[in-house]
Amino acid sequence: MITLSKLRILVAAAAASLAAFGALAQTDAQYTQYWHAPAYYNPSAIGLTDFIHITAGSRMQWVGVDHAPVSFLGMADMPFKLLGKRWGTGVVVQQESMGLYSSLNAGAQIAFKKQKLLGGTLSVGVQVGMLNETFKGSKVVIPEGDDAHNSNDDAIPTTDVTGTAFDVSAGIHYTHKWFWLGISATHLTQPSVTLKADGTDDKQYEFNAGRTYYLMAGSNIPIKNTLFELQPSFLVKTDTRFFQGEVTARVRYNKFLSGGVAYRYGDAVSAMVGVELKNFFVGYSYDYPISKMSVGTTGSHEVMVSYNVKLDLSEKNKNKHKSIRIM
Repeated sequence: MITLSKLRILVAAAAASLAAFGALAQTDAQYTQYWHAPAYYNPSAIGLTDFIHITAGSRMQWVGVDHAPVSFLGMADMPFKLLGKRWGTGVVVQQESMGLYSSLNAGAQIAFKKQKLLGGTLSVGVQVGMLNETFKGSKVVIPEGDDAHNSNDDAIPTTDVTGTAFDVSAGIHYTHKWFWLGISATHLTQPSVTLKADGTDDKQYEFNAGRTYYLMAGSNIPIKNTLFELQPSFLVKTDTRFFQGEVTARVRYNKFLSGGVAYRYGDAVSAMVGVELKNFFVGYSYDYPISKMSVGTTGSHEVMVSYNVKLDLSEKNKNKHKSIRIM
């Protein structure tokens, strides 16, 4: 049971988290297994191998906290050839709900690849799509006699409002036999979403999605004379006002089992496991909060599943590096 004092701490911690990472939390979802879904953050990280790569994921944030964020992710990408050059194409759909808010981000991706560049492949990609924001104003409840809120405040929607805006992301990605590196920016146009009730021109509300920058990198390090590989990686994101970073250390055995730990600065420590079987991958991660959120939650759970379908590009695959997403 959460006492009143604990509840106040929990609400304050949640408010601080959302204030500090407002743009990040409401537009780009947090995924501990970012290394398995780099194309979500960087549209150039597609078509990396000769497979149709399909990924689905789900994350339950802060289990035990009512109306905490819940995210769903679906992606697919594949390589293709045009005018003798290698390209990648993909689609991504991500939905997140948090309290009375919900966000849907969908886009189409394309990337051009320059092979045999310093022993690796350089990709330059772009994503175009839409950002939809919804607020369920019909479920807003303002207690009677609450001096802190005015039920007639025009800033509080009393009906369900929704809006959509055009969205663009871009990035570059370099893959080598031993490492990978990506730099990207989401919501480049900083879309402004006008929310209003369907079929009316009454009260309108505005949601601004801030531009967010990402830096990701990782490596495959075989341990000599063993079936083990070390796979360290990191992710840094910022909207130029606030930043968040995390580091991950994973071990892979015989291209079958993997496991590791991670640390997200000021937020959580994580443990993860993964299983590969033929063209399937299933990964699970658990985050334990190290912030004041630990007062009211048992942690966060995340699952990633992917499947590969082999493509025939009519020539031997020149990209012999390991897939950074099938680890």
